[in-house]
Amino acid sequence: MESQLRLELGILFIVLIVARVLFLIHKVTTGHSKYATSKRKSSCKTIICIGSGGHTTEMLKLVSNLDFTKYSPRYYIMASSDVTSMQKVEELEKAKRLPTKGTIDYRIYRIPRSRVVKQSYFTSVFTTLYSILYTTPVIFMIRPDLILCNGPGTCIPVCGLAFLLKLIFVKDTRIVFIESFCRTQTFSLTGKILIYFADNFLVQWPSLKRKLKRSEYIGQLM
Repeated sequence: MESQLRLELGILFIVLIVARVLFLIHKVTTGHSKYATSKRKSSCKTIICIGSGGHTTEMLKLVSNLDFTKYSPRYYIMASSDVTSMQKVEELEKAKRLPTKGTIDYRIYRIPRSRVVKQSYFTSVFTTLYSILYTTPVIFMIRPDLILCNGPGTCIPVCGLAFLLKLIFVKDTRIVFIESFCRTQTFSLTGKILIYFADNFLVQWPSLKRKLKRSEYIGQLM
């Protein structure tokens, strides 16, 4: 009798989890999650996912236009092997820092890449799992209000863990994905995944806007 009760409770728990996942995905894919439910009164704890090369340039171009007093503290997450991007982030933060504000309100975290260019999908499963395990304590410690990302594979573990926080009612983190400038006709692999998880899906070309109804066309950042 007791074992049967445990089994029934276990099944009920699984059903509730699946229902919660499907509800959140439905809310995202139908565009119901892209508008804020209330006006923010405090600064926004923001994670900024940095890729490399063009991804970094695009993201920092976007970030440079933010009001840093409203998006603070900022947490930059990038691949552990990306030295150039770290230097660019530090230069931007130095340029944007207010003369009257001596405290540093940003931090850089470096995590393992989930997938490198031309890596097979099979092996990328294992590297992604490793990256998720490495990133988990970082995301659960920060519990961000907002995540900004624009295509690098580094953002997949970050966004996945943020979705988990939302799933278990810990933090309703908003995920904003900006598709890369070089994507004019098709979505990137990251974009194809985040279609189901990103609250706001921004594109830089009208041709992509036509392919995803809920996406938002913002013009070219570059």
